[in-house]
Amino acid sequence: MKTENYINSMESMESMVTTISLSEEMRDKLKNLGRTGESYDEVLRRMYEIVRKNMIRAYLYDTTDCITAEEALKEAKKKWPKS
Repeated sequence: MKTENYINSMESMESMVTTISLSEEMRDKLKNLGRTGESYDEVLRRMYEIVRKNMIRAYLYDTTDCITAEEALKEAKKKWPKS
């Protein structure tokens, strides 16, 4: 696909609009999170980026399946002893 065609198709995708159903309570919560003059789309985009960054950060700092360097060395020495 030519770059120009790709850019044009991306621009038309951005202009596509859809409607989502929200309770009045959730609408008001979004409104309270928004800045002056900010659309709901902008609020949701900002929230999405914050959540995405937090998910990546949580993944990177997850130590659930980690062992210390000392434990890794012990395991390696057991598995591959010097002859």
